[in-house]
Amino acid sequence: MKNPLSICVYCGSGFGTDPAFDTAANELGKNMAEAGARLVYGGGNVGLMGAVAKSVKDHGGHVTGIIPRFLQDREIMFNEADENIVVDDMHTRKRLMFEKSDAFVALPGGVGTLEELVEQLTWAQLGRHAKPIVIADIKGFWRPLITLMAHMRNFEFIREGLEVNYAVAEHARDIVPMIEQLIHLRSGTDEAGASLKKM
Repeated sequence: MKNPLSICVYCGSGFGTDPAFDTAANELGKNMAEAGARLVYGGGNVGLMGAVAKSVKDHGGHVTGIIPRFLQDREIMFNEADENIVVDDMHTRKRLMFEKSDAFVALPGGVGTLEELVEQLTWAQLGRHAKPIVIADIKGFWRPLITLMAHMRNFEFIREGLEVNYAVAEHARDIVPMIEQLIHLRSGTDEAGASLKKM
């Protein structure tokens, strides 16, 4: 495992209706900073994105934000980040987020968060990477997606040899230890730190 560990967090640019989501974002940021893990995220200063970034910084951690030029005003770029990278498009943003990260976490969010999560699950399924993916199922937010993937398995659209590997954390406090354990278990058998192969 390379040091320091960099964790990409996907999450909403809003807070959602349940205060538990904001609490989880703040707790995750605190835990990451205390563990010496760096945050890689979408660069915004609003919603859960802003909450996790501010929490990492408030607790002495390192933040890298990657934001497309057209979202700088809408998502209000987090100027206190240690590194802000402004890119031309979403594809570049997602690729850089991948390349700079050792693991991925999906907190609650909307279709953008879902799309980013599913893309990483797909790349892992196709053998493009073996980096840990953690679904933060705070207050059961991601339960419908987890149920859908079980449904896909039942109908053998997810079948042997094409497994979708991810971990589920119901509490923010479990996320960083879960990632550290997964990387430790896989460190001798995968290429988790490798660059994404050409799709």
